[in-house]
Amino acid sequence: MKFKTAIKPYEAAAGGWGSLEATTRFVFDSKQVLKNMRNLMRMNKAKGFDCPGCAWGDDNKSTFSFCENGAKAVTWEATRRFIDARFFAQYSVSALYQQSDYFLEYQGRLTEPLRYNRETDHYEHISWDDAFALIAKHIHAMDNPDQMELYTSGRASNEASWLYQLFGRLHGSNNFPDCSNMCHEASGTGLKRSIGVGKGTIRLDDFDHADAIFVFGQNPGTNHPRMLHSLRHAADHGAKIVTFNTLRERGLERFADPQKPLEVVTSKAGSISSTYYQPNLGGDMAAIRGMVKALNETHKALIATGAKGLFDDVFINAKTEGMEEYLAVVESTEWTQIEKQSGLTEQQLREAAAIYQSADRVICTWAMGITQHKHSVDTVREIVNLQLLFGQLGKKGAGLCPVRGHSNVQGNRTMGIDEKPSQAFLDSMAKHFDFEPPRDAGHNTVEALEAMLRGEVKVLIALGGNLAAAAPDSPRTQEAIRRCGLTVQISTKLNRSHLCPGAEDALILPTLGRTEQDIQATGPQFITVEDSFSMVHASEGVGKPLADTQRSETWIVASIAQAVLGSEKVDWQALAGDYNLIRDHIAATIPGFDDFNAKCDIKGGFYLGNAAAEFRFNTLHNKAQFSPARLPDSLFPQLDGVEVPFTLQTLRSHDQYNTTIYGLDDRYRGVYGQREVLFIHPDDLAAQGLSAGDNVDIETLWNDGITRRVSGFKLVPYNIPRGNLAAYYPETNPLVPLSSFGDDSGTPTSKSVPVKISLSVVKDALRIA
Repeated sequence: MKFKTAIKPYEAAAGGWGSLEATTRFVFDSKQVLKNMRNLMRMNKAKGFDCPGCAWGDDNKSTFSFCENGAKAVTWEATRRFIDARFFAQYSVSALYQQSDYFLEYQGRLTEPLRYNRETDHYEHISWDDAFALIAKHIHAMDNPDQMELYTSGRASNEASWLYQLFGRLHGSNNFPDCSNMCHEASGTGLKRSIGVGKGTIRLDDFDHADAIFVFGQNPGTNHPRMLHSLRHAADHGAKIVTFNTLRERGLERFADPQKPLEVVTSKAGSISSTYYQPNLGGDMAAIRGMVKALNETHKALIATGAKGLFDDVFINAKTEGMEEYLAVVESTEWTQIEKQSGLTEQQLREAAAIYQSADRVICTWAMGITQHKHSVDTVREIVNLQLLFGQLGKKGAGLCPVRGHSNVQGNRTMGIDEKPSQAFLDSMAKHFDFEPPRDAGHNTVEALEAMLRGEVKVLIALGGNLAAAAPDSPRTQEAIRRCGLTVQISTKLNRSHLCPGAEDALILPTLGRTEQDIQATGPQFITVEDSFSMVHASEGVGKPLADTQRSETWIVASIAQAVLGSEKVDWQALAGDYNLIRDHIAATIPGFDDFNAKCDIKGGFYLGNAAAEFRFNTLHNKAQFSPARLPDSLFPQLDGVEVPFTLQTLRSHDQYNTTIYGLDDRYRGVYGQREVLFIHPDDLAAQGLSAGDNVDIETLWNDGITRRVSGFKLVPYNIPRGNLAAYYPETNPLVPLSSFGDDSGTPTSKSVPVKISLSVVKDALRIA
């Protein structure tokens, strides 16, 4: 496939006509135009299906409750193109491995179960019964339950996730690596330590009541576009939106609402950020520390004059612990360190502090620009520190808002997809099912991959996702997967993970998508998901599946469990035939889900609640905890004494969701028809003796003797701080060391990779010739 390539700055606002044009193009490319038009009208609506894209909430006010990237996700899933055993007879696994990730998924939907034939290097048809028997054979041959890894994508439903964790724990393991380990683990860890709850404290309509919204480390225009509606609405009503983001992103500058005809056909657009700061990668903690330092100075000066200080003393004294120790650390932090690490000036941070000080109600929201660094847990807790000083919890228009990725990544964790489950959760499962679950912590994603590399994993089952492309250190990750005895991929489309078959056996099991009808023994079924605001929604597919050999994730998980464990403890086949029974079990074992089935009829979903928002802090002394962490001395303490010329972050393009590549354009950043590009400050180009359009190699600086290099990346001048670089993943995932992960989170440091660059001799020689 050939694409027209260009680097051309995008002058229009985010959204608007460009968004409508892209949506229309993807609808037509699906070859299911009328079907997908109907699908889009039913997305995020009662008796419809929940968006299979991001986890942003629904306001249930709009006629069209979808964004451009949600439309891409739907049309990408609901396509007429499909592949079966005939396709795999034509293409060997080795040949497919040489293709791009875009090519692989563009081939269409998987429609029948497949088994890898190592002798021929091709996948071949296998019956569902034989597939389940093969899985059971491998699991029964294991020496102990921890030789199995149960990976989960954030797109899996509550029902499938709950069954999956029950199966794993009944078998004896807490090995539940998942996509949250690679993305937002620092949010959950940091929030639990500070406020006792690993979720955000606000609801969607809090954006309508905020006086200021501080946005840290996220690009909603590409990653969760529906958030732009909330930000635009808040800005139109006078809220100050203060953005801290390393790259200048169009979606955080101007937004034209595609649902407003005047803004589609004219240049009319609304501003998003009132103030925009560009910190160094990993510099957000220092930036927030600078704001607190400035606010604390004002607070102390007011008290010295006999006036009331800035901080909410009533809230602090009644609801928190540790403020004095924290402020002592703040006062000891020098402005020179803050400026150097943040990349922002003292004047800029005092300006941001003044905006914060002038607002009565403040929301702080963040995403993976915060969570994928070595010190991410401390950064999350620094955001909480700021909010605690001003009592910005538990009131309308104020609070903490981590923005999750996949549409049910938060629900997966609520359902028990957690390698470190709480004892209360395990006690509940033990009582309800009369068994003793494993109590030791299992493997997170990095730990699972390391165990695979050591040859300790006999069975890997992946409930969705694309681990081979999503995880760091791609060559080592793929080798790790290949060292498993059996790999089982439960998937809608072909992806890189299918091309890393296990050492003994490999299966691909085709599953239904979110958009499709799920008919079981008792009739049509629906599933549920939880968004970033702890709202649980019912979701019911509306389209007919492409093939009668596709099965739902819930049915597949239940069938695996039946084949492995039998029905002594659980009637898996009954649960597969009636999801209401699953929800009855969830109601009996997980707090907040009382009358679960009845609550599913509530239009717009039901709210699980948040204890911290009600000032109930599940901490040692039942109070919110200030964190007195000091700023890190370095982003890369392992490289003491090594000069690091550049810090790289991996990110998504606009035609992408996680590892799914919808197309090769990133129009908001002005990149068309290509993905191997490297964003760099123009002055860094000159300093390196390079020019725009040159091809370079990027090499990681690390201390384990492993060479990590990608080649032939085109240099693109961009508005990014000097010394910082950005490039797309999964293409640059080979640069992220598996051993580089966040303290206390285990999350790969994909937003702070120490690298150097050099001219690509081979590609540039070809270009000159």
